[in-house]
Order: sequence, then structure tokens, then C-alpha cells
Amino acid sequence: MLSDAKARKLKPTDKPVLDGTIKGLYLFPAQTPGTGKWILRFVSPKTSKRRDMGLGSYPTVPIRDARTRAFEARTKIEDGIDPLEERRAAADDASLRARIPTFEEAARAVHADLSVGFRNAKHSDQWINTLVASVFPKLGNRPVSELGPADFAACLKPIWLEKPETASRIKQRCDAVMEWCAANGFILASPVRVVDKLLPKQPGKRERVEHQPAMPWRDLPDLFRDVLHSGAATQTKRMLELLILTASRSGEVRQMRWEEIDFSSAVWIVPASRMKAKVIHRVPLTPRGIEILEHQLHQSATGEGLVFPSRKNTPASDMTLTKFLRDQKVTSDVAGRMATAHGFRSSFRDWASENGFPKDVAERALAHTVRSAVEAAYHRTDLLEQRRSMMTTWERHCVGLEGHRPR
Repeated sequence: MLSDAKARKLKPTDKPVLDGTIKGLYLFPAQTPGTGKWILRFVSPKTSKRRDMGLGSYPTVPIRDARTRAFEARTKIEDGIDPLEERRAAADDASLRARIPTFEEAARAVHADLSVGFRNAKHSDQWINTLVASVFPKLGNRPVSELGPADFAACLKPIWLEKPETASRIKQRCDAVMEWCAANGFILASPVRVVDKLLPKQPGKRERVEHQPAMPWRDLPDLFRDVLHSGAATQTKRMLELLILTASRSGEVRQMRWEEIDFSSAVWIVPASRMKAKVIHRVPLTPRGIEILEHQLHQSATGEGLVFPSRKNTPASDMTLTKFLRDQKVTSDVAGRMATAHGFRSSFRDWASENGFPKDVAERALAHTVRSAVEAAYHRTDLLEQRRSMMTTWERHCVGLEGHRPR
């Protein structure tokens, strides 16, 4: 049996000493006389292979404590547990707990990963700012492993019915964060999926969709005559007019570049990076649209870069057109609200429907995604020439009287 007297005489060149009390317990000599390392040798009940398990250093761990540790390990071995694997699993758990992020840390990491795919900086900012305002104050500093459905429900409840669209977006973003946590092993699964069970039923999507205020299509000739083609001609007027004539989104027109314009074929090619659906969109240019672009080209010093640059040679602000419509008091079909730039797409869509144009042609003019996978697979043309004819008719309607030549 190993004693302290024998252990203190242990030399670096000696062989390992068997304890003699606990099966497989050895004291291996260290580089300093009278010191050593406790090793328990055993056959793993899991793999049937011999393993060496360290139990500490002598004399820091005295003989009595080493035997106690070895006895506890032997008891586990008899129960079919590999104590070395159990120790490693515990260490892994401790390491994981030490690096589990808070919800804010996880959300910012997810935002950084997703930001490269956002359409623009505004969308990127909105994604994280909604969490900053509604979730971080309550959950930001808490480890994600501690969060449950009730925590997220408490954050969403104040706006769940009052602002259902915003609440739904925040819920989706929280779920994205927690899914990321699950994928990284910080939690087992996202608790956000069942939040709906803890909150009242929201109004249906049709009930809560808020359409952009739009000018009735029959009023457009008056807008062109009394506003766009009246008084001093300005870049803002020309930009709004081209937006209406092409039924485009504000950002697509404001960020239009000269290299996208093919005057020879009268086509504007909007790159996928600027399109909502991330697909290249060809826009047929009507005669008045060409005139507007030729005027802008004449005003340009180089014929390069932005078609409608601001004074700082950056894209015009998204408020430029909004302010113009407000200043001109351009009314919409919504009582008490002014028309919006985006609303003219609705004006065009209503006009196309009421004037017998095929739904598919009108939808492609708006660059809407084909919802049916089967239809998308078999119908790959963008119907450019059919759209050109339709947009020319749309232009004639907007301009009004035949022979009217805008400036």
C-alpha cells in the first residue's frame, strides 16, 4: 500500500507506483523529487479500450483524496459510465455556457450576416432598429438560453394588435435570431415559433394591408397638364413623370444610371441588385420617356453616372418626390391623404385592368414575381414588346390631348 513516506521518496527516474488500495490507481513520478501525478487506469465500459484518467498532482492532492476520486470513478465504471467522457462532456457544457451570447449579441451577429443581402441601407437599419426599440430593452442583456415563448410574447403584446404588421416583422426577426442560436448549439430550438399561442389572434392580412395612397387613374391627365407640364420645368418633375410613365418604384428611378439606358432599342435595363425580386428588369421606353432622358443627358456634363443626381451627385432622397407631391397638394383616393410616388403603380395597375390589358402583361410591367412555380417554369419571356405597346397607350392617357407636347 502506498504511503506518504514512500511517495515523498519518489524520484523522477522511478517507475509508476501502484497505490494498492483502489484498482488501477497509480502515482507517476514528476520532474521534482517527491512529487507526482495521479493516474487511474481503467477499461472503458463504452469502448472496451484502456484509458488513463488524471486525478491531480501529488502532494497537492494527497493520497486520501486521490483514493476518494478514484473510488468515485470506479463506481461510475461499474455503472457503465466512462468517467473520462463524462468529465469532457461537463467541460464542454461549461465552455458552452461561458460563450452563450445575450440576445442583443446574437441579434447583432445575425444582422451582420444578413446585411449584405438587404436591398438597401434603409432596410438594413429597419431590421435591427425594430429590435433595438421593442426587444432589446427587455431581453437584450439576457442569455439566449434563458429565453422562452413568454419572454417574446411580453415584448410583442403592446403592439400585437395595434401594429400587427410591425409586430409580425419583429416576431420573424426574433425567430431568425433564435434559429441562428439553435444552429450554433446555444439552444435546442427557437421558442418564438409558438409565441402566437400566448397572444390574441391578429386581424387577417387582407384586413390589415394598408395600401399606398394612389391618385385615381382618370385624374392623371390633369396632373400632367396642371402640375408636371405647367410652370418651370424641373428635374423633380421629370423624374416623377418618368416614374409614372414606366410604372417603376421610386428607388429604381432615383438610382437610374446612364449605362442602364439603351437608346438604340429604347430599353432601360434595371440590374438585379436594384430590383426587389433580385431579377434583371427590362423597361420599354416610350417616346416621352426618351425625351425626358435626352433632356437629362443634355444637362449632364459627362453622360455618366446618375441620370437624376442630387446637388451632391448622389441619388435623390426618397423624400424628394414625397415632398413635391405634398407641396403640390396632389390628392389621392384615400380621404385626407396626399398621393405617394409608389401609389402611381396602383394607378397604372387599375388603368390596365379597366382597359382590358392582360393581367400577365400588366404584372410584368410592374416587375411582380410570378407566384406559380409551374407558370414561372414555362413562361420565361418578359413580354417586352407587348409591354411596349401597353406603356405607349398608358403614356397617351397620361399626357392627355393628342398633339400636347410637354416641355
